[in-house]
Amino acid sequence: MTESPRPRPVILLVAGGWSHDVLADEFTSRYSRDYDVRVVTDVLTVTDVAAQIIAGGQPIALIGVDFGLEINAIDVLDVLRNVAPSSRRIVLVRMGAFQRALDELRLALAVGRLDTYLLIPQGPRDEEFHTAIAEYLSEWATSTSTPEVAGVRIVDDGNQLEVAGIRDFLDRMGAPWTRYHPDSPVGREILAEVGEDAPLPIVSAFSRPPLAGATDRLVASTFYGSPADLGEDYVADLLIVGAGPAGLAAAVYGASEGLRTVILESEAVGGQAGTSSMIRNYLGFPRGVSGMRLAFRARLQATRFGARIFTGRSVEGLRVGDLHEIAYDGGVIRARSVLVACGVDYRRLGVPALEELVGRGVHYGAASSVAREMEGRDVFIVGGGNSAGQAAVHLARFARAVTIIVRRASLEETMSAYLVEEIRTHRAIHVRTGSRIVDGGGDARLQWIDLESAGSVERLDADGLFLLLGAEPGCDWLPAEVSRDERGFVLTGRDIPRAAWRDGLPPAPLETAVPGIFAAGDVRAGSMKRVASASGEGAGAVSQVHAHLAPAPR
Repeated sequence: MTESPRPRPVILLVAGGWSHDVLADEFTSRYSRDYDVRVVTDVLTVTDVAAQIIAGGQPIALIGVDFGLEINAIDVLDVLRNVAPSSRRIVLVRMGAFQRALDELRLALAVGRLDTYLLIPQGPRDEEFHTAIAEYLSEWATSTSTPEVAGVRIVDDGNQLEVAGIRDFLDRMGAPWTRYHPDSPVGREILAEVGEDAPLPIVSAFSRPPLAGATDRLVASTFYGSPADLGEDYVADLLIVGAGPAGLAAAVYGASEGLRTVILESEAVGGQAGTSSMIRNYLGFPRGVSGMRLAFRARLQATRFGARIFTGRSVEGLRVGDLHEIAYDGGVIRARSVLVACGVDYRRLGVPALEELVGRGVHYGAASSVAREMEGRDVFIVGGGNSAGQAAVHLARFARAVTIIVRRASLEETMSAYLVEEIRTHRAIHVRTGSRIVDGGGDARLQWIDLESAGSVERLDADGLFLLLGAEPGCDWLPAEVSRDERGFVLTGRDIPRAAWRDGLPPAPLETAVPGIFAAGDVRAGSMKRVASASGEGAGAVSQVHAHLAPAPR
């Protein structure tokens, strides 16, 4: 909570011969205003140079190593990773060496030894090269540091647990924020507006009156609008519950095709996918994309087509009729069709002592704002899915050690192969299979956990515990007319019991037992639980909505 300027981040380049002048010119001409560009020619001293930069208080945002060095460039990155683990790591390849280097670079990329490889620009205006560089610098800034612009202002004294949730929400919404102590000049200025005795935290944003006693839900509902703004007579053509990949895809396609489209989301835009630090296997993003950035772009896309998105709005009930009525915490909105895309929630661990420490070292999910606070600490992740694997790789940029805890015999049963391989080769990540957490505690925040393996219990020091424990559908608000399976997931199409079919025919593939109510994404029974498949289902549901809304033939 400081207001002093921060040192400029460093772009560190390791190059020699012909590439030295080319890379120095490319990076200095483009980035020297905001970054301290350093070019090292003596590869034997680069580790010392990097250590001196870090010791001097400057973070290293990006490291680029010329593949044409006499020493293997990937080995150089491995060494520098230990000095600056949060830096983005790139191998720079000359055109003539590209084919020769390709197999080695692909293998290194697959196991996470580098973030990407790029061809060294051959002439002016190589915008593809600089687009990649800009994306990595942006990802680094988003995941490793708080913004340097004022943005949203948070006033707290460090004792308010609500701040973690507020920061997470703002990070996922792409809103820059800065924290201020109540005794700072900015803190005193904001307190003067709301009164010296106003409860902390206080959030000031978007030229609206400051919000005292703020929570993430209050911030969401106060600063991002209300469905009541639409008016009492408003009827949506398509109301979407949930702003994860399925809901956002449906909003883009629905709004772009002329449907009056509204999304209600109880938290931040993006759903569980929005908390993923890096999704590497999503079509069209060869360098990967963070869940936050994917959700941010989808939100912009949907709203530019006219979709209305309201965050911090929990749906509480649904009344079926010619116009369906959706009750939320604040009112009722009517819609001609409804898409249930509310996704799933992480299962609770069920250890009372640890539930009491949620927000104080124990976290459901792996928010970027919390990950930054794990620098030099020992952290544990419970879960064996892709979200857990992505969290482990991201946390390893900061933490001294990351341990994944799973009950199964291996990660291969539940995690994508590319993540399993990257975790296997990462020095800072360890896996404890056949294990479970049975207890934990600490004074005011998490300090230890008890881990049971093979019938014995071991006590371990722990600074952070991140719980990513599978899925529970978040749709208890649905009426009985909407069929669900024994686990609570929504049934659609031919999976619906025949007794609920209409005229002996099953509903459309993504339609529920109630005409005009559809389901897509993780909440739907039988879905793949992947970002790409959820997006596809959301887009596909819109065509079925059109069919439902179309006037009956005469």
